Amino acid sequence: MNAPTTIKRDLRAEYPGLVTAEGKPWHYLDTAATAQKPRAVIDAMARALGEDYATVHRGVYARSAEMTLAYEAARRKVAGFIGGTEDELIFTRGATEAINLVANTWGRANLKAGDRILLSQLEHHSNIVPWQMIAQQTGAVIDVCPLTADHQIDLGAAEAMLTEAHKLVAFGHVSNVLGSVLDAPRAAALAHKVGAKLLLDGCQSAPHMPVDVAALGCDFYVFSAHKLYGPTGIGALWARAELLTDMPPWEGGGAMIDRVTFERTTYASGPQRFEAGTPAITEAITFGAAVDYVESIGLGHIHANEQALVALLRRELGAMNDVTLFGPEGSAGIVSFTIDDIHPHDLGTILDEANVAIRAGHHCAQPLMDYLGVPATARASFGVYSTGADIDALMAGIARTRKIFGKG
Repeated sequence: MNAPTTIKRDLRAEYPGLVTAEGKPWHYLDTAATAQKPRAVIDAMARALGEDYATVHRGVYARSAEMTLAYEAARRKVAGFIGGTEDELIFTRGATEAINLVANTWGRANLKAGDRILLSQLEHHSNIVPWQMIAQQTGAVIDVCPLTADHQIDLGAAEAMLTEAHKLVAFGHVSNVLGSVLDAPRAAALAHKVGAKLLLDGCQSAPHMPVDVAALGCDFYVFSAHKLYGPTGIGALWARAELLTDMPPWEGGGAMIDRVTFERTTYASGPQRFEAGTPAITEAITFGAAVDYVESIGLGHIHANEQALVALLRRELGAMNDVTLFGPEGSAGIVSFTIDDIHPHDLGTILDEANVAIRAGHHCAQPLMDYLGVPATARASFGVYSTGADIDALMAGIARTRKIFGKG
């Protein structure tokens, strides 16, 4: 089957991980978990670890100064990628740490007993557990917004639920299970109407569609590099500059200080206050290289191609009477489904024998699984390298699985 594409480059050739040890195509449909890495990003990491390597911010020798410039240039690239500025972007170990940072700095300083936090039914565990922990410590209360019939965050319900007691709304911009896309500007308007801040989990939006934090209207935006074709172990928190100014530091150590005595310590300003210790130097620089790579293709093209693949796969699966599809028709790069009487883990195992990789399980969204009434789903998720051939392989593998289970 041939899915229409707006991307003309042979992108698969740029990814050494998309070939098996036997030289056969590997049909990787788990990009929502982590993206494969293009040669340009791998080479950037090798250079940063090799001939360019030195520490940053501290050395007086030339290579350290050059590495510092490259590190801060990466900050500018990553911030600009989502429409922000370098004084608003903190490098973190990932989106999970970014959310925990907000909870333990802004949350600890601004939440008190009786305050409320609004989450949604579709959130990843990383956008649930940190808020539960800070709520336990501060006495704040968590409310949960339901979903619409087509599995999107019900902003009508959110509007009815929000009160002046709500200090924070934390929503996924795109669901990692359903692919549903939040109407973020409306969510921001609803939050701000009652004086609350809006945090967006952008892990599944930043790699798949153009993002402009100013247009979205959010106050905090988090995302990770490894889902954006970059390295693991690094992510980013964007926050409005005025919020960063008032947020206390979370971790203490080197680099985040201004002056230290045994009697008193004063702290650095801006993002540096939140980056204690030697940073992930090579990872940050490679994060910037991943941004360059994605921008060389264009997020508009990436989004259009993934939309076409989603539509094609949903149409193929929807024609099978024993398949249940989850999420809206216009999901962003993700298709979750179940097949009657076949556990997703069994499906995933049999597909692996045919060099097809999907994710099977609760996808770090157990409350959503409870809401959907299933223990797990099978999830196929697309990236820049995905093609109609991946869907062909997936559907052939499903047909084989159904025969094994006596269904075909």
